[in-house]
Amino acid sequence: MEKTKLVIRDNGSILVKGDFEIIDADGNVYPSKPQVSICRCGYSQKKPFCDGAHKGKFEDACRAPQPE
Repeated sequence: MEKTKLVIRDNGSILVKGDFEIIDADGNVYPSKPQVSICRCGYSQKKPFCDGAHKGKFEDACRAPQPE
C-alpha cells in the first residue's frame, strides 16, 4: 500500500496522494480518487476541493522547519 502524501503547493492547494478517505462533518464519504487537490485559500466553489480560483489572489509558500 502506497504511503499517503500531502504536498503543499506554493500559492495553491494541498495535493493528497495515496490511500486515503475524505469524510465530511456528517460522516459522509466523498467519492475516492487516486489523488485530489484540497483548497487552502477559501476561494474555491467546490470546497473542500481546489478549483483554481486562487490564481492571482492567494500567496503562501510555507516550508517545514529545518533542524538546527
